Amino acid sequence: MEFIAQNMAPIMFASLIIFLLIGYPVAFSLAANGLMFFFIGVLLSPYSGGSINLAWPLLHALPDNFYGSRVMSNDTLLAIPFFTFMGIVLERSGMAEDLLDTIGQLFGPIRGGLAYAVIFVGALLAATTGVVAASVIAMGLISLPIMLRYGYDRRLAAGVIAASGTLAQIIPPSLVLIVLADQLGRSVGDMYAGALIPGLVLTGLYALYILIMSIVRPKSVPALPLEARTLGHGVLSLLVALVVAVAISYAAYRYLAPAHGDNADILGATVGVLFIYIVAIADKRLNFNMMSRLAQQVVIVLIPPLALIFLVLGTIFLGIATPTEGGAMGSVGALIMAAAKGRLSLDVIKQALTSTTRLSSFVLFILIGARVFSLTFYGVNGHIWVEHLLISLPGGEVGFLIGVNILVFFLAFFLDFFELAFIIVPLLAPAADKLGIDLIWFGVLLGVNMQTSFMHPPFGFALFYLRSVAARVPYLDRLTGKQIAPVTTGQIYWGAVPFVLIQVVMIGLTISFPQMVMRYKSTVIDPGTIDYKVPEVPGLSPLGVPPANGTAPANGGSAPVAPGTPDLSQPPSFGETPPAKPAAPAPDLSQPPSFN
Repeated sequence: MEFIAQNMAPIMFASLIIFLLIGYPVAFSLAANGLMFFFIGVLLSPYSGGSINLAWPLLHALPDNFYGSRVMSNDTLLAIPFFTFMGIVLERSGMAEDLLDTIGQLFGPIRGGLAYAVIFVGALLAATTGVVAASVIAMGLISLPIMLRYGYDRRLAAGVIAASGTLAQIIPPSLVLIVLADQLGRSVGDMYAGALIPGLVLTGLYALYILIMSIVRPKSVPALPLEARTLGHGVLSLLVALVVAVAISYAAYRYLAPAHGDNADILGATVGVLFIYIVAIADKRLNFNMMSRLAQQVVIVLIPPLALIFLVLGTIFLGIATPTEGGAMGSVGALIMAAAKGRLSLDVIKQALTSTTRLSSFVLFILIGARVFSLTFYGVNGHIWVEHLLISLPGGEVGFLIGVNILVFFLAFFLDFFELAFIIVPLLAPAADKLGIDLIWFGVLLGVNMQTSFMHPPFGFALFYLRSVAARVPYLDRLTGKQIAPVTTGQIYWGAVPFVLIQVVMIGLTISFPQMVMRYKSTVIDPGTIDYKVPEVPGLSPLGVPPANGTAPANGGSAPVAPGTPDLSQPPSFGETPPAKPAAPAPDLSQPPSFN
């Protein structure tokens, strides 16, 4: 009994892992373990030697945990349904189809152009939708048949689609970053700012891999044939439009700078973008033929999602809106974009609300289960056990980071990112904070790591999403009439392996170059470098007392008293002359004092 009581924390943690591996739902596994071990802990408390601090009245804290600021009244978590709703509405609006078709035509003439388009669109969808399932399914339905039609390697095509869809996990506005910020007790805006550069670097690494494959194995990533480039040529026209937009933006900036100061650059860029967007629409509708079809399509298709990204992320980074407010504005923007394309209907809104409610309930139930588990786990000093275990790892801070990332990487084989964020992160954060690790950097590092949970077997959800839309049997291509072989599950899984390795490399880069994340901090001013200068006022002495006769006393002497200056050494007189006091007799010091 004493052994069980004194080792309750590791036994409780091992029991949770067993329940999860058996297949019980995560929320119920957490809550059931918490309540079961609470009962056991109360009974074994006398045998624990003080290591168990549980009593029945402690259960009264659960309602406050549920309805307090950690769960139901948590303003930070309110951003999750907003961003989920925004992503689903955008996915239903057909934005992904337009982006993939247009960017595919733009990059089509070069080797690997379709793969580059998938990566670029994946990053754009990540910055607008933030939902992995929507990105992977949309790109799998649209891009995979085209890539197979023109001879792309099946493994590479499946891998690049699955990997690009998972960019929604690390590029803001990511749902996992919201949860990590909440669990680490940090600002969502700081987490977004810290994750922006690593997300863009990871996107660049994906594109670099495609570039290497186009050199090493050019037949695996062929260019689009001439007959497939339906928008024709027109890159030069697009470059001219870009130069005109930049020139107008600069002119607007110079005009607005005197009145708007630091905001003039953003306002100037807005003027330039709106001008070129209006010109492209007028050129297409009125057939002025000032721009090529390719330039028209790129401008018209790209600017609305970029404007939505600025509406959401720009307002958050500038401090104009909180993440919750940014999500609300993004939801309204998504509805406007869907309505502008004529794809907003009551059925679309119902589907979006249903999916949003399902995901939000999933998150809240896991969080409630985690509250029950943590109440008992902290009561048996489990947090102290985990902290001592992690701090004692060899190598100090670097050893801790390597050990934690290995642990999270292998747990990601069996748990998804929500489960990892609610179960593992609260146990790791105190140890990281005690080692002096910046928790925003730590959170972004874990976010990059947990991104792999979508990519590797046996529970890689991005692979499942792609499997659900990829062809399982041979089919006839509707354009060429040729029979296309199906994509096997093995090809999907093997195609994801290189991108999992790229994500591991990204983890190493984030550890090696923390400046990528730490740029979220504003410039810290050293108080010792501040020079205080008090302006000299004529006629004032150093202590601020006006000298008599307008001159300061010389050599530190007392200033002469001006005529009519009151004698401040005596009490004030209010018009009556006080009677003169008789002089006190001098004491006779030759006799001892008398106290009578």
